[in-house]
Amino acid sequence: MVKESVIPVRGFLIHISHYDPQWCKVKSREKPFDLDLGLEIIDTMSEVGLNLLVIDCADGVRYKSHPELARKYTVPMSYLEKLVNRAQEKGIEVVPKLNFSQSRYHQHNDWFRPHNDLFDNDNYWKIAFEIIDEIIQTCHPRRYFHIGMDEDHDRAHSQYIEAILKLQSGLKERGLRSIIWNDSSYGERALVHAEKSLAAENKIPKDIVQVLWDYSNVQPKIIRRLIEEGFQVWGAPGP
Repeated sequence: MVKESVIPVRGFLIHISHYDPQWCKVKSREKPFDLDLGLEIIDTMSEVGLNLLVIDCADGVRYKSHPELARKYTVPMSYLEKLVNRAQEKGIEVVPKLNFSQSRYHQHNDWFRPHNDLFDNDNYWKIAFEIIDEIIQTCHPRRYFHIGMDEDHDRAHSQYIEAILKLQSGLKERGLRSIIWNDSSYGERALVHAEKSLAAENKIPKDIVQVLWDYSNVQPKIIRRLIEEGFQVWGAPGP
């Protein structure tokens, strides 16, 4: 068991469904989410001392407000409710996640089809918050909502910042803090995403939790920089 004083937030991310270039290569063969496996994961989380569960919903659950998002692998919203109930029984905080990144290249927003081409207009945000509200109604999150925003390839810096502010403001009205991925550990081909994260850091509220992700090592210098800027930071390094 990990002592809470050492690592206060010990989390795990479950994807009910997911979108990225590698995943999308086999999307046609995607099967519905295995609820029994999900419940087993939560039980194991409790056994090893994890205390926070992020559930990425995407188009993996069926929305009453927008049934047009359903795919062949979509499961009933009751699946999500059962995951939440099991986590709460185990004393694990639940954080729902929807990724509002705009990226035709990385396809993170393809779950929003057929509305993914609206590109941040009024109708886009109306639909987005209807879906957010339905997820909140099911998950009853205590503190947080994860809005994704990694590898946003299509928005300009100003549009990216404006989108984060729109989501943060709406979630704050609902009594929740926003969580975002921070891409600033990446360079070379992904430098455009790192630069976008860096630009946003100077413009967005400090109550947004920054999750610094990296497929390789922990990045202590970047973590310290974000903390010095006033952000709460969670690390998400690779193995």
